[in-house]
Amino acid sequence: RPPTPPPPGAPTARILFLTDLHWDRQYVPGSAAACPDPLCCRGAPREGPGAAGFWGTYSKCDLPLHTIDALLAQLPNTTSQSRNNGGDSTGGFAAAYWTGDIPAHDVWQQSRGDQLRALRTVTALLRARLGGLRVFPAVGNHEATPVNAFPPPYVRGNQSAAWLYDAMAEAWQDWLPPAALHTLRAGGFYTAQVWPGLRLISLNMNFCSQANFWLLINATDPAGQLQWLMGVLADAERDGEKVHIIGHIPPAHCLRSWSWNYYRIVSRFEGTIAAQFFGHTHLDEFELFYDEETLSRPVSIAFIAPSVTTYINLNPGYRVYEVAASYPGSSHAVLDHETFILNLTEANAAPPGAPPRWRRLYSAREAYGLPTAFPADWDQLVRRMQDDEQLFQLFWFHLHKGHPPREPCGAACKAALLCALRSGRAADPALCRPLRPALPFPRLQELWRQRRLC
Repeated sequence: RPPTPPPPGAPTARILFLTDLHWDRQYVPGSAAACPDPLCCRGAPREGPGAAGFWGTYSKCDLPLHTIDALLAQLPNTTSQSRNNGGDSTGGFAAAYWTGDIPAHDVWQQSRGDQLRALRTVTALLRARLGGLRVFPAVGNHEATPVNAFPPPYVRGNQSAAWLYDAMAEAWQDWLPPAALHTLRAGGFYTAQVWPGLRLISLNMNFCSQANFWLLINATDPAGQLQWLMGVLADAERDGEKVHIIGHIPPAHCLRSWSWNYYRIVSRFEGTIAAQFFGHTHLDEFELFYDEETLSRPVSIAFIAPSVTTYINLNPGYRVYEVAASYPGSSHAVLDHETFILNLTEANAAPPGAPPRWRRLYSAREAYGLPTAFPADWDQLVRRMQDDEQLFQLFWFHLHKGHPPREPCGAACKAALLCALRSGRAADPALCRPLRPALPFPRLQELWRQRRLC
């Protein structure tokens, strides 16, 4: 049974979504915005053009802490919001999902101490600014050092990831119940109730990452996480709960065996999984899931929210999801989402001391003319963009948080992007056939990967 819109007057809830903050504690306003290193906007201030802006910079730069603080400071009041009612009566948020990547991109010089400092500093900032709002975090790939190095739980001793998981459990103990902290310490994943009728599952997507060399040992289910996921979903199905899944790396970016098995799980539990939320790409996009038998009926969607960081050449941004709240028969599905940005050109040109003005970039249903925000609506959006160039260019503008690259997205780029939006599992050429791509699927996939990595 596909989800249905809530009846008139039914309560809704707003969920704050933050991902890819990438705090650079060495960011210096006025420093060089262009440099030969992988990360710039650091070092001594300089005179003239090409200097890093106070609030951030369109370059290969991350963010100073005061920009992240300014984002949190201007959010609606959250301190009086109930933690468990699943409502939104105060105009604030019912919960926050935070999907990782806390440290900066200076991966060549990071230590465990640096990563733990970033974890504790940003966690303390969120707790101070969000007050009593309950936050549900997920582990990003940049939390480890070396970056992407997440050994399976059976690896013990100094090479294990216990130093990171133990620190996360200590930092997040006020947000998560004891049972969640137990599996967090074991493997970086957990489940917890958001409010009555809605369960959250936070996955450690580093156990499917193409960049995690530990998975050369076992790429199928190295931490037993997929088996655990099926057990949690089966219990939720039995108990009549709906489930939100959060994680850092989107499923189609995973290793093929893990990604296809995850796709099968989503298909099996399509009536239980109300929504999926990811980050990692720094862009504003999504991945669709279809029924396995015909690959024609949309059964789920993985929302991929844009990053807080500017890396690379982007405005800072964050996402707010509107979901069906707690009432009898609620789908707990996403009803709409809004993306907010800080226009760096305007913010950096403002007088010193003036607070930055975050503004709503767009609402999904309003911008794209969606009847609802269910998977079938996003499937139709992809099909409409195939022939409606103006609609596609609007999506391209939103994809880059209002600061698209100078190079336009031509026919091959467009075909690759539309294919990627339909592909909820890795390396699946069948999902692109209905879109009549101009190039073979492997070439499309390679084109999009090159654009994303450059």
